[in-house]
Formats: sequence, C-alpha cells, structure tokens
Amino acid sequence: AAAAEQRSQALQQALNDLQQAQSQLIQAEKMSSLGQLVAGVAHEINNPVNFIAGNLTHANTYFQDLQDLLALYQQHYPAPTPDIAEKIADIDLPFLLEDFAKLLKSMGLGADRICEIVRSLRNFSRTDEADFKAVDLHDGLDSTLMILQHRLKGQGQIPSITIQRHYGDLPPVPCYPGPLNQVFMNLLVNAIDALEDLPTTAPAPPRQITLSTEVVDSNWVKIAIADTGPGISADTTADKIFDPFFTTKPIGQGTGMGLAISHHIIVDKHGGRLTCQSTAGVGTKFVIHLPCFQPTPTGPGCQLSDTPPPSDPATNSALAAPPSPAKPQC
Repeated sequence: AAAAEQRSQALQQALNDLQQAQSQLIQAEKMSSLGQLVAGVAHEINNPVNFIAGNLTHANTYFQDLQDLLALYQQHYPAPTPDIAEKIADIDLPFLLEDFAKLLKSMGLGADRICEIVRSLRNFSRTDEADFKAVDLHDGLDSTLMILQHRLKGQGQIPSITIQRHYGDLPPVPCYPGPLNQVFMNLLVNAIDALEDLPTTAPAPPRQITLSTEVVDSNWVKIAIADTGPGISADTTADKIFDPFFTTKPIGQGTGMGLAISHHIIVDKHGGRLTCQSTAGVGTKFVIHLPCFQPTPTGPGCQLSDTPPPSDPATNSALAAPPSPAKPQC
C-alpha cells in the first residue's frame, strides 16, 4: 500500500510538472508570436512615419519662405488692389499664417510621438536580440511603460496612475532582453490591475507605481516595482504566488501564468531571484535581483560573481520565491 501511494504521488507530481511545462511552452510560443507581430507592426508604421517626419522639415522651410515672400510684397506694395484686399479679409491672412505654423508644429510633435512609440515597440519585442547580452534595463522599463501608457491615464471617474522613477546608476546588465521585458510587462500589468480595484469615491486613495533600481553589493542589480494597491493577503497566497494557474483575479480575468513564467525567467533563465512583499491595505512590491558581470582584474573579460543574491529584510517570507539555483558561469 505504501509503495502504491508513493507511486501515485510520483505520477501526480510528474503530471503537474508536465502541465506546467506545457503551459510554459504555450505561453512562450504566444509571446514569441506576439513579439514577431509587434516587431512587424512597428516596422510597417516606421516607414510612413519617417516619410511624414522627413517631409515636415521641408514643409516648415517652404512655409517660412512663403512667409518671407508675403512680407516683401506687403513691404513694397502696402496698398493691395480691392480684389486682393477682399481675399485677404476672407481667408483672415494673419490668423492663417499664425495657425498654420502651429499646425506644422503639432504635426511634428505627433510624428515624434509615433516614432517614440515605434522605438518602444521595437525595444520591447527585441526579436533580433534573443541572445544573452548586456543591455540597459532602464530602456526596457521605460519601453514597457510607454506601451502601457493608455492604461495609466484616467478614464471617467477612475483617476490616473502616477509613475515614480528612482533609477540608480546601473551598468549594462547581461540578460535575455525579450523575456526580461516580458517580466516587466507582467509585473506592471499586475500593478495596474491592482490599482484599478481601488475605490474611486472620495477621499480616493493614491494610485502610484514606483520603479527603483540600484546596484547591490557590486555583484547584483536590484529592480523593484511597487504599487499602492489593496495588497495581497499572505494567508491566502502563502507559497502559492508563483505557482502556475494561481491567481487572485476574478474568473476570466487572469490565467495564473504571469508570475509563474516571470519566476521561471528570472530564476531559471537568469540565475536571479524574484520575491514579493505585500501588506493588505498598503500595497505590493516585487523585487528582482539579477547577477551582473564584473571586470576581471587581469584585463578584458567578465566574471559572474558566486555571491548569492542579498536577501531583503523587508521581504515577506511567506511570499518569497524559492532559493535560486546555481548561476551559470561566464
């Protein structure tokens, strides 16, 4: 009987592992397809936007030339014929010249905005950067925020969400840029979802997401994403927060795979650590520790520190991720 029970438990564990692996493969394939789609859309938008932005420069030059020509005409022919004077009055020439300059300026700002969005989309997808390489993590965070900008704005009675950035002086961090941006997306979407659950009646609680980065012990980079949402009850989420299919969202609003995949990317792919600090009624904070490369004393090259990631004294042990495995050597 004991052997049968043990075998049953082993089969159940194998089934759970298989389901988890299947879900991660499906999610990875979805993200790969999404990354290719985003990169393709960004490329298709980029071409016409560059055409518009490039021609706006010439349009401004031509408009300035026409303004100069009109000024010369008015200087040398101050008394126009009745027909010309009537046309000037009909089109309200002074207003037209002033407003057309503003129109060109607003078109330029719009084109710049689209170019910025396209750069963010391409930076987020990073389909051409699947290799392990050193990148600026702040670019990944800012690009993800740009993509989520529409969810940060207030809608109706729902106030807008403010973003606080406390960026440290980080070196380029070796990582898989695409998967790491997926982690940023998952954590930020969770924070936004939590803030949207806050009451909107006065006095409305603050809706804020704080991003902070710093180098810890010279060997690790720390990225923290904190929100002022309702928080997570430790009693109901202890040892479950990073489990596949576990979610605190209503049925149909969450798959329960976002944090599980984020944990897999940080811990298994990067040899890092992902922890959660949460207090009901106060908010939630996710902390990522990633190893960083240090120059070797003998010259060019890199060496990954064997020092384990520092533990955060404020981390709720019930919500902490399991210890990270051995880190890859460079």
